[in-house]
Amino acid sequence: MKKKVLLMGKSGSGKTSMRSIIFANYIARDTRRLGATIDVEHSHVRFLGNLVLNLWDCGGQDTFMENYFTSQRDNIFRNVEVLIYVFDVESRELEKDMHYYQSCLEAILQNSPDAKIFCLVHKMDLVQEDQRDLIFKEREEDLRRLSRPLECACFRTSIWDETLYKAWSSIVYQLIPNVQQLEMNLRNFAQIIEADEVLLFERATFLVISHYQCKEQRDIHRFEKISNIIKQFKLSCSKLAASFQSMEVRNSNFAAFIDIFTSNTYVMVVMSDPSIPSAATLINIRNARKHFEKLERVDGPKHSLLMR
Repeated sequence: MKKKVLLMGKSGSGKTSMRSIIFANYIARDTRRLGATIDVEHSHVRFLGNLVLNLWDCGGQDTFMENYFTSQRDNIFRNVEVLIYVFDVESRELEKDMHYYQSCLEAILQNSPDAKIFCLVHKMDLVQEDQRDLIFKEREEDLRRLSRPLECACFRTSIWDETLYKAWSSIVYQLIPNVQQLEMNLRNFAQIIEADEVLLFERATFLVISHYQCKEQRDIHRFEKISNIIKQFKLSCSKLAASFQSMEVRNSNFAAFIDIFTSNTYVMVVMSDPSIPSAATLINIRNARKHFEKLERVDGPKHSLLMR
């Protein structure tokens, strides 16, 4: 199952850098050596086995942008599932940025009216910390107004922190075909094993694709932070010709287990009940693997995890 994703925005806005971090295992400092995208770069990213993201990274130089809206209009904007438009928060050509964004929306409305729209207000690390909320809120209001009658979801992002993972997890979540069934079974799994929280990560990108919590957690940004930390750790392992498979983190308040779950996912299980031994949790993870493998096959049988 292929889904077409357009990644657009002015040249220098950071599109290729974020794509390289999420899908090509770059770290932030290595993106400095990336050059400008020429015309359109196509890449096919296999995600959760059956889902293939057909990612179109569209160069943002003025000549290319004008061509997208004229001679290449039908080719670029036909059969689009998701449009991701990236804005450089410090751009000195905001009016031109908005003009190009509106042109994209007009083409989407004509060719792919059911496409989902995401706007990333990028390079937020360059804004003074005490100004970030205000500036993002103003930009979000402008973009939502300009997007009508279409709806857009806006995210603030930076390649230097976890905000990039939050945005892309939300985007990819919209593309997973059986996500509601996946969430239902994850909830059943968490309740059966008496976990505080269970997270499901896509194996290559380590984006969070589903979660269920039974107990309130304090840090609302914990998913993205975990994605960022574990992906960096995986990259460190690969540089040493080692592969990351699993880890257990334990203190006096909780135990967290991260382990390979299916051929396309990792799972994280958080437990606070000291009476449940680690071995029992690991056995439960192992026993659930086969069931969740079936769920990843979109056309496979519809089962629910109800066994104890």
